[in-house]
This record gives sequence, structure tokens and C-alpha cells, in this order.
Amino acid sequence: MTSIARVAGRGLPLPGANIDTDRIIPARFLRTVSFEGLEAHAFADDRAAAAAAGGVHPFDDTRFAGASILIVNENFGCGSSREHAPQALYRRGIRAVIGESFSEIFFGNAVMLGMPCVAAGRTEVTALQTLVARAPETLVSIDIGAGVVSAAAMAFPLQLPLNAREALLSGAWDATGLLLERYDEVDRVAAALPYMKTD
Repeated sequence: MTSIARVAGRGLPLPGANIDTDRIIPARFLRTVSFEGLEAHAFADDRAAAAAAGGVHPFDDTRFAGASILIVNENFGCGSSREHAPQALYRRGIRAVIGESFSEIFFGNAVMLGMPCVAAGRTEVTALQTLVARAPETLVSIDIGAGVVSAAAMAFPLQLPLNAREALLSGAWDATGLLLERYDEVDRVAAALPYMKTD
């Protein structure tokens, strides 16, 4: 199991409230048996619309290439419960999300990937988006243990539910890791189940 106490990297500002999971990964890309390749389709429709209007979506903006911390506004990840949305972001290189608030299901799916979603006030989030848009090279740091987000001269407290904080710090977010760490118990339970016997 891997503890996640701190995430640091360059930021990617994505302004807008109520960005739902169908915008994060449109439904037509979900007809797969695995999550592989979803990263190529993250925000596919928004990116196409921005290009058609002569603009550039933040995910296509070369200034933010390689950024690993997404900075969003309120109610991010609302809509359906599809776990493909955080999977697409994670596979694209996003390792944490800072926002005003998150859909509960999106939040849970993200934490299960080891991708913390930390909340802060609108003033702080907007200021961070502005800072990163102006200076994309800025290093953004999320200290989960200390409960602080910092970037350049800016620092502000983050909000994270206690159970998620403890899971990230202890490594318990990793359900597969927990299972493998105590596999002897799995073997004992399996051996006691009559339908698992092969004789």
C-alpha cells in the first residue's frame, strides 16, 4: 500500500461550475471492456468546441502540457456515477484535483484511484486559477498531512473529509493493496467456503 501525503506539480486551471462526467468523458467513448485509452478522449467535446470557435481548451493548451494538478470550480464531476471520468483524468496524468466542491460519487471514485480531490473557498480557488494561468510554471503543492495548499507566495487551508484523509495517509485508499497485504486471510476464507472446494 502507498501512502499519499503530498502531491506536487504544475497546475491546469479549468474554470466553470457544474462540469459533469459526460463532459469529462463523453458516453460514446465508454463502449470498452477496460479503461485503457480513455485519456485521449477526456473533454473531447469541449476541446472540439473550443477549437471550432477559434480558441484552445486548457487540456490542449501547450502551456499546461504535463500539468498534474487540475484546478476546478464548484460541483465538479456531477452527473452520472461513471468511474470512467476520474480514470480518464488519472490516465492523462492528473494526480490531484483542487476545487470548490465535488460530486460525492466522483470524489469517492477519485480517492479509490489515489487521486485526492481537495476543496477550498471560491476566493482561494479563483486566485490559484489566475496565478497558474498567468504563470504556468508555478509549482502547486498539496500537503494532505498539514492540510495546506501552497503555490508561489500563496498558501491556504484545504478541506478533505477525515475518512478520505486517513485513507490517503495510511495507504488504505488502495483496496487491491489491502487485499494483497493480507492474502493469507483471503486463502483461509476461500478454503472454508464449500463452493470453493475442488474435490
